Order: sequence, then structure tokens, then C-alpha cells
Amino acid sequence: MRYTISIALLLVPTLVFAQAKRVPAMQAVPQPYDQVAFQRDGAEIARFHFGNALKRPFLFPLIGPSGRSLTRMGHPHDPIGHSHHNSVWISHNDVNGVTFWGDTGRIIHQRVEKLTDGDEEASVTSLNHWIDDASKKTLLIERRKTTIQTTEKGEYLLLLDLQFEAKEEVTLGKSAFGMIGVRMAKSIGVNDGGGTIRNSAGQVNEKEVFWKPAKWVDYSGAIADKAIEGITLLDHPANPNHPSVFHVRNDGWMGASLTFDAPRIVAPGKGLRLRYGLFVHAGQPSQEALEARWATFAKSSVEDMTPVKKK
Repeated sequence: MRYTISIALLLVPTLVFAQAKRVPAMQAVPQPYDQVAFQRDGAEIARFHFGNALKRPFLFPLIGPSGRSLTRMGHPHDPIGHSHHNSVWISHNDVNGVTFWGDTGRIIHQRVEKLTDGDEEASVTSLNHWIDDASKKTLLIERRKTTIQTTEKGEYLLLLDLQFEAKEEVTLGKSAFGMIGVRMAKSIGVNDGGGTIRNSAGQVNEKEVFWKPAKWVDYSGAIADKAIEGITLLDHPANPNHPSVFHVRNDGWMGASLTFDAPRIVAPGKGLRLRYGLFVHAGQPSQEALEARWATFAKSSVEDMTPVKKK
């Protein structure tokens, strides 16, 4: 009897494995304190923060192939004055006169609407309200889909799909600040670490790239001894001001300026959709390689996150 039971027990793992479903390589895993970790084969590569005590949701860290974050929280030499530099964040300097770039307005997370896992990508879809702290009025309703798609060599593509709605007409004022900002790790900055800024027009560093239109901007530099890595910020051709003007600094940050040329209106019943990509990569890819990466990104569709009405 003892031998019969032992043989039966040995067969149990085989039965379990035969019935088990495939475990997705990419997962969006909820964490304590209103956070979601993006994991690839169990290892975290990025984290989404959305607690209501925050001024705005943001992503930190963005971990490169070497295992270190390529972004940071705050300016390395002015952490108080630039406390709004939250690694990778979405905001705007002038929404009906209210600055969400600074801290007059707050982007308040309402709920996570969907989490997805898969072999190639994982995502979080969330609902946010842009609220004027003074009047407590909700100016914009934003749905945001944050997706990470795995690529080769430990690299990945972070996609940010944004959909804005307004109950009353809202003006996004003319400004270089907004919608997206990226604060790079200190050692990647041109000034602190000898890094390099490049854009799709072949221009280099702040003097040439600052306030110039481009399809993409890349910021690359040393993240460890003998390890160069970086992030390419991609502007989608469906965005209303494409190619976007980019605001960059040699002190380690870059952003795509949605309303650099003129104000934009978000009218009731006429939402605004945007898509940005961040290619987290090893080394310093060639101009041709980054152009090919943007071309693939440009063929992708801007996400439609309009809720399906129940019949």
C-alpha cells in the first residue's frame, strides 16, 4: 500500500502541469499603497504610482537593461523648486489658467479600470480627474492607458495613451510645458554625466534641440561604469501638433510640448487623444535605428478608451 501511494503522489505534479495555463511573461501586478509593478519574467522593470496624496500619477523607476533606473525624482541640484519632476509624468502648465505643471491643480486618480497581462505586453488603464484646488472643480476627465511592450536585449517600449474629455469647454493655453515630461537619471544628463541629447533632425544637445520640432528626441548617457543606456521620447503623427516642439535641458530632462505653437480647445463631446512612446534602450542607438523605431511606432493606432455604454 505504501508503494502504491508513493507512485500516485509522484504522478500529481505531472497532472498539475498538464492542466496549468501558460504564465504571461509580462504582467501588471498591483502593489500596496496604490501602485502597480510592471514585471517581465518576474523582474520589475517599471512602477506606476497613483495614490491620492500625490499631486499627479507618475512612473518611477524605469529600469534599463543594466538593472538601474534611467529616470529620477526631482532635479539633482534643485529638488524643492523642481519637485514636480516626477520621473515620467503627464501634466500641463495652463488648463483654463490653472497650472497642473506646478502644484496649483492636482490630477487625482479615481480608479483602475483594467489590468492586462500577456507574453508581449502588460497594461494599466486608469481614470483621472484634473481638479482646480482653489475651486475644487474638475476641469478635465482623463483616461490613461499605460502599456509596456517587451523588445529585444532587455529593452522595452512604454506607451502612454491619453484621452481627455470636458463637460465645459477647456482651453489648454499656449505653453512649452506639457503634456509629457521625462527627468533622466543624474549620470545621463549632459552637464552631470556627459550624456547626449539627439533628435530626428540630427541636432545635438540643448543648444540645437531646444524648442525645435522633431519626431523623436533621445537622451543617452552612462548609467554605470562601462554601461551606456537611454530613453527615446517618441511623438505620434496623430498628435495634433506633430512633429512636436521639444523642451530639453542639458541638466537632464526632456518633454514634448503639445501647445507650444498655440492654445488648444477640449470641447464637450469632442475629446483629445494623444499617444507618446518611450523606448528604453541599451547603448546609444544610431540615428537610423531610432528612425526605424519611430517608423514602427508611427504605424500604431492611438488607443480609443471611450467607455462602452451598457444597453
